Parts: sequence; structure tokens; C-alpha cells
Amino acid sequence: MRSPERLTFSGQDDPFQRLQLQIIGAVAEFERALIKERQREGIAKAKSMGKHLGRERKLTPELERAIKARADAGEEKKALASEFGVSRQTLYRILGRCPCPV
Repeated sequence: MRSPERLTFSGQDDPFQRLQLQIIGAVAEFERALIKERQREGIAKAKSMGKHLGRERKLTPELERAIKARADAGEEKKALASEFGVSRQTLYRILGRCPCPV
């Protein structure tokens, strides 16, 4: 086996090679743990500052109400989905969860 750091491991049962691999593995595991810790701290800080986490919604509640009103008025759902740039499945999800009276 050849690593990007130009270390060569023949695969034979050599104690020194095994030690090198174990050290490299331990360092990589330690680095990954530090990254995860920093990530958790960053997310907690963002939450405490009131920042929105995750993807923004494509449609605002006002647009969802407009879609519901137009669908209730009899407009074709395929045309509505195309106009608002969402899939028909998303459109049906909006219509199903929107308890808002029109």
C-alpha cells in the first residue's frame, strides 16, 4: 500500500509498519474529533444568536396561502407547481398542511 505522504507499506507483518499505521490512524481520529467538537460549538453559538439553521423555505407563508386559494378556485395543480417552481409533490404537501382559510 502506498499513501499520499510517500509512506510505503508492504503488507507484511512488520511491527514498525503496524506502529506507523496505528499512529497515523490515531492522529486522523483525533483530528476528526476536534473538527466535530468545533462544529458542535459553532452550531450551538448560531442557535444562541437566533440564526436560522438549515435551508431557507422556498415559499413564504403568504405564497402558500396564495397557492391554496388558487387551487381551491380550481386552477390546475400542475400549472401552479410549474408557476411557483415546485414539484407537484411539494404542492400537494403545501395543500395538505395549510390549515389557513382562504
